[in-house]
Amino acid sequence: MTLGTVKAPTRAQLADLAQELGFHMSDPELADYHEALMPSIGAYNAIDRMAQELPPVKYPRTPGYRPTGDDNPHNAWYIRTTIEGAPTGKLEGKRVAIKDNVCIAGVPMMNGASTLEGYVPDVDATIVTRILDAGGTIVGKAVCEYFCFSGGSHTSASGPVHNPHRRGHSAGGSSSGSAALVAAGEVDLAIGGDQGGSIRIPASFCGICGMKATHGLVPYTGVMPIELTIDHTGPMSATVADNALLLEVLAGPDGLDPRQQGVPADDYTAALGQGAAGLKIAVVPEGFGHDNSEEAVDAKVREAADAFRSLGASVDEVSIPLHRMGQAIWLPIAAEGATMQMMLGNGYGFNWKGLYVTSLLDFHAGWRARADELSDTLKLTMLLGYHMVRHYRGRYYAKAQNLARQLGAAYDRVLADYDLLLMPTLPIKATEIPDDNAPIGEIIARGLEMIANTSPFDVTGHPAMSLPCGKVDGLPVGVMLIGRRYAEKTIYQAAQAYEQGVDWRTQ
Repeated sequence: MTLGTVKAPTRAQLADLAQELGFHMSDPELADYHEALMPSIGAYNAIDRMAQELPPVKYPRTPGYRPTGDDNPHNAWYIRTTIEGAPTGKLEGKRVAIKDNVCIAGVPMMNGASTLEGYVPDVDATIVTRILDAGGTIVGKAVCEYFCFSGGSHTSASGPVHNPHRRGHSAGGSSSGSAALVAAGEVDLAIGGDQGGSIRIPASFCGICGMKATHGLVPYTGVMPIELTIDHTGPMSATVADNALLLEVLAGPDGLDPRQQGVPADDYTAALGQGAAGLKIAVVPEGFGHDNSEEAVDAKVREAADAFRSLGASVDEVSIPLHRMGQAIWLPIAAEGATMQMMLGNGYGFNWKGLYVTSLLDFHAGWRARADELSDTLKLTMLLGYHMVRHYRGRYYAKAQNLARQLGAAYDRVLADYDLLLMPTLPIKATEIPDDNAPIGEIIARGLEMIANTSPFDVTGHPAMSLPCGKVDGLPVGVMLIGRRYAEKTIYQAAQAYEQGVDWRTQ
């Protein structure tokens, strides 16, 4: 037996491993393999004794506290703290909330999950360091949904997040707290995450701006992964100008996220003030009229398209039939990929050269002993994902990744002639938060019913932004603008022209 933290398997354990892998070995063969393993166990122990090089933690902070009552009126805060950044910079004077799937060293992180409660990161995510380097002040961690697997704001272990526009209604998910804090004016800016719409959904429900930038533009380093090919993190704000400013701070390679090869960060605020005149916008009819679409929501978004026309843009209706299959293409990638990476792979999985936060990996692995605590939306996703991997070998994950290229090409063909695509962010306005004793079917429906238009752009990687365009029955409606890859400036140009030309609160 090799001494050290890493223990060699016993002979009986080795026999169990062999049987599980389908090997048929005699006792003498097992003895030979057992002996042959010993040098490898020694190598693992050598690795265990080596120090990792982790990104430095540059700014002092305290763990903060969990607010209650009047200190947390929408249940949107997980932790309140104050981390002062550099004395000057682009974000000087800006208060920023960080979604609680993002690592801040020394500050608790639970990612909405009871099974992760008690974890305290030992690193700052790249985006945290960039915010602080730019003079921003981080004022806390925003509640998010249980491991970020809900488009509603009712699945976090810390309780539901309420929409500032109407208590008892969803703030959207999974970046629920981030959107609610911005909409309530408690912060200037927030960080969200987006794998199926989790920046844009709460932005639409809460009436703020949410940008899912091109895949890889913003480094994901130090953010808890769900599925590497659809993971995005990015800015949420009350105004377009603030959104562009925050993306300007966040974007660009960090040398630790291999998805960022050749990423062209830009001066996004330079697009502001240029107006919409001359832009060509394609209204995609397949984004309207879903089975659960509210007619008043669709109508409000068509009014926004007309407003762009009055602002000088050229606006046409252009069909993209494959868009209606976008959510179906997304589903195997999200369900199978998240099951294998985020859950069975302890967050990180394998076959990737980015920064692994091993403290998070170790702590998160404990979910297996408490699996009954997982949210209903996550349980459903895992049951589907594990079934498809176990019985269909991951074939449909693989086919969906191939089909994602076809979907992306379908959008690109239209974007070759138009600057932007336009459609409703969501088919619905904010729904009521389900009761604690609501049926499982209702809880799941309220978490997954709104992603038909948002999820396709997570698999294709196109930049997409939700912009408030009016209200229906007193609740916000979002219009989504989609651009060519790395054409965030064009989105900001159009979005600010609309923001300045139309008062969405009176529409």
